[in-house]
Amino acid sequence: MKTILQKISVLLLCAILVCSALPSRAVAGYQIPGACQVQTESGTAAVKTLDCDYDNNTYLSLRDAAMALNGTEKSFSLDVASNAVSLNLGAAYAPLGGENASWGEEELPDASLRRNEFTLNGEKVFYYTIIMMLPSGYYDCFMMAADLAMILDADVTAPGAGILQINTREPFRVSPEALEQAGYFYGVNSVLAGDATTGEIYYQYQADAPYPIASTSKLMTCLMAMEAISAGQLAPEQSVTISQSAQMLAESSDGVIPLKAGEQITVQELLTGALLPSSNECALCLAEAIAGSEEAFVGMMNQRALELGLVQAVFYNSHGLPAYTEDPVPAKRQNRMSAQDMFRLVSYMLKVYPQVTDITSRHTAVLDSLGLEVRNSNPLLRNIPEVTGLKTGTTNKAGACLVTSLAADDGTEEHDLVVVALGAEDSIERGRVSGLLAKYALQAFRTGTGGQGAAPEETPGSLPVHAEAAVDRILRTAGRR
Repeated sequence: MKTILQKISVLLLCAILVCSALPSRAVAGYQIPGACQVQTESGTAAVKTLDCDYDNNTYLSLRDAAMALNGTEKSFSLDVASNAVSLNLGAAYAPLGGENASWGEEELPDASLRRNEFTLNGEKVFYYTIIMMLPSGYYDCFMMAADLAMILDADVTAPGAGILQINTREPFRVSPEALEQAGYFYGVNSVLAGDATTGEIYYQYQADAPYPIASTSKLMTCLMAMEAISAGQLAPEQSVTISQSAQMLAESSDGVIPLKAGEQITVQELLTGALLPSSNECALCLAEAIAGSEEAFVGMMNQRALELGLVQAVFYNSHGLPAYTEDPVPAKRQNRMSAQDMFRLVSYMLKVYPQVTDITSRHTAVLDSLGLEVRNSNPLLRNIPEVTGLKTGTTNKAGACLVTSLAADDGTEEHDLVVVALGAEDSIERGRVSGLLAKYALQAFRTGTGGQGAAPEETPGSLPVHAEAAVDRILRTAGRR
């Protein structure tokens, strides 16, 4: 069954890389115009393309694609302004003229890949696109084939050079093995997708080696804060006095939330601030509230990691920023962990403290103590309905990291699926890699075709150890059902 799935799965990397025969230039910082042939059940149409920065980093014209899909099961209407896109599935596209025509000889205006405002069926989503005015005078939007395939939930393949085939009657599918064989995961340090509820690993790539984890470190900090709450050491509504160290961090270039020494903020707000906008100063406040100092807290973090069986984990601070030693030539150290260890940590957290997703599933939150609204930094929260969290992270050394949790139901019990992506080149690739693997995790869960081995051995405390937590998990599953 797995071999059959691999044969019929989408070769998404090919769809991304092999769209057209284009001029062979390889200098970053420009767009190369080209075209590919898009085949649907209604026929074949030419679709304009732009290669962003490099050959074969190809983005498709949405107007041309909309025309090619008109009259099929995946038709969509489209409205494009100078910095905004509105796409509605199931609606007919009204052509403006010039669709499916070749590029004109006029020089292309300067356009950049960015996260333009994008609404899908009236709901805001996050995709990186290129919007530009064409010689005809109207605006067009260019999107990567993989992103469009996920939006349409359509099977996309690349049967030949310069050809894309969109099968609108087949759902979107991902084959991580095919992507790995094509070299797609060379652009990341490691990835892993699995079922946190059962421990089953669906797919992993370089997942046993430790890498810098940036602000995903805050998952350990927040876990320890939740354990302190469970032990009665802290209370969610307890006020914490902000230290001078936290103010200094807030005022630095790595500051996120403007905390002032001597002011107070609740533990619950610190958790929210650490998890949603990734506030480094909130993580530091939690560390100081639990252990008295960050140095003492880091010792507790490393000890707790050993207790949880996180054999590759090492922490230098509570937030994941680079930590410098006091030597004349200071060493620059960063928290490290393997994708497997991150999966173990998150699996434990979701089992014992499932209420963490009550925070991480929110798009925004208000910190009443500060009168401040904060926004969730997770880009997949809007793009995939099943996503419930969890945490982003970025430093120069760690690259762009994202730990994603998803809710899935097998008809009897709700499962938490987890995708770990460490060391992507930038936030664009971080979101795309995580999105593809999140779709694959849901696909593998629903079809029972995933799996690279048996569930790992249970680590200490891998099941709920508090009766309250166990009851809470049962009630939450029943409530969602």
